[in-house]
Amino acid sequence: MSGENAEKRSFEDKVQDRQDWIESQFRRISRGSWARIIRMARKPTPQEFKQTCIICGIGMFVLGGIGFAMLVLMDNFLPWLLQDVIGIGN
Repeated sequence: MSGENAEKRSFEDKVQDRQDWIESQFRRISRGSWARIIRMARKPTPQEFKQTCIICGIGMFVLGGIGFAMLVLMDNFLPWLLQDVIGIGN
């Protein structure tokens, strides 16, 4: 019977059920473990935003430097190590 009812339901009813499900998921956020964090969230002050951007920029610069150093080592040191020291590739 439920199969027949599911087939006879209109498109609007199916869409409404899906929308109700999505809305219930959003309502659960206000009662869940993230509720306190969401309630405490606020817009950062210009000074906080600037500090966050500076710290993130420094972090990106450091990670880029580490990646560049690894690239240089792999392009220059690794072939020398494999060919001259270990003797692979002669």
